Amino acid sequence: MNLSIAMPAMVNSSVPPCLANASDARDTCNETLPGLWVAEPVYDWGPDIQGVILSALEYGSFLASILGGYVAGLFAAKRLIGAGLCVSSILSLLIPLAANAGVAFLTILRVVQGVAQIIVVTSQYEIWLKWAPPLERNQLVIFSISGSALGAFCVLLTGGFLCETLGWPSVFYVSGGIGCACACLCFPLVYDDPQHHPFISARERDYIVRSLAQQDRVPYRSLPIKAMMKSLPLWSILVCHFSVWWHMRVIAAYLPTYLHSVLAVDLRDSGLLSALMMGAVFVCGILGGLLADVLLSRKVLSLIVIRRLFTAIGVLFASVFSVFLSWVSGSLGVAIAFLVLSVVPSSFCQVGALVNFMDIAPRYSGFLKGLSQIFSNLSGVIAPTVSGFFISQDTESGWRNTFLLSAAINLPGLVFFLVFSRADVQEWAKEQTLTRL
Repeated sequence: MNLSIAMPAMVNSSVPPCLANASDARDTCNETLPGLWVAEPVYDWGPDIQGVILSALEYGSFLASILGGYVAGLFAAKRLIGAGLCVSSILSLLIPLAANAGVAFLTILRVVQGVAQIIVVTSQYEIWLKWAPPLERNQLVIFSISGSALGAFCVLLTGGFLCETLGWPSVFYVSGGIGCACACLCFPLVYDDPQHHPFISARERDYIVRSLAQQDRVPYRSLPIKAMMKSLPLWSILVCHFSVWWHMRVIAAYLPTYLHSVLAVDLRDSGLLSALMMGAVFVCGILGGLLADVLLSRKVLSLIVIRRLFTAIGVLFASVFSVFLSWVSGSLGVAIAFLVLSVVPSSFCQVGALVNFMDIAPRYSGFLKGLSQIFSNLSGVIAPTVSGFFISQDTESGWRNTFLLSAAINLPGLVFFLVFSRADVQEWAKEQTLTRL
């Protein structure tokens, strides 16, 4: 997200162009440009090149998803999370240097950063399987997942201001520095399970251990690949990951650009509006997790109904209101309202299809998260690139085609999930049916 908010400043066409060559991109006419950040390089990247750069993070995540998920189930999740966060943060600090070296260097750095981040994403589920009681799992897992929205909120809230005052490189220095600090805190404060935590009360530790006593968490060395390939409930999760994340990736990559180029909102205000939306996504996700646990603990709805209902709400709101966006861009207030309604409710999917793999195969949660991440990253690779191509052809029709395609992918994925999804542990995920391949 830090690159998404910095991108309009890095390629701002309203600024008199500097030399197109990246190595000579330092502005030689600073005295003609107002503000502090304009002394930084401004690159001649079209929407298609921007789409490739923004998608590069997903290339790395895509390549490492399966390995990251498998490794997460074998080694201490705490070390994997700390190491992945540390590497990703250091690479964030190096983004300005990579951009100055050229598009190829920046793309490679983003690919490696994606590999580090996927390790963090897949490993966190192994932590929760040892810490989260079943009736509290929704809110705890969603609280963890919503951290990405909270991070986006902070970057978007401050990113526009940093770009216009200290320069766009400061966005990466600040976010990378905070990430390094969090990585340093991770190693002494995070523990893989409650039994080894030195500060937890005996009452709380016993409660967590008892609530998870029936959970099958024997470590695995081999995987029932054939059974997984034949499992329609698993395929419904994977297909829905691809379709749901298509819309989310487009929004994450192009939200500041859309506000700046289509709705004519300046950089600082576009960052503020984007931040408010991500903040609303964070709050909505937390409330969704709490509501799901209340409905489940009070037996108002079954787990499978909760998964399907929350997924349907998120997908339908995102699809309908994003399509309408193309025809209301002339009115700033209406466009912002529709944009909020297409973005915020989509966080309900985090209580639906996006965590359903923990229901059908808790033993293989880390691996299945990595597998599902392949499909979400595949959409993350394709969606910004295709959107960038559409927008580069014609701005107005390009945004319309982008939102129409997003809805056309979202809705069939929802239907497939509603038909084939399940919430009980599948036979192939139980210990007695484990087969070696």
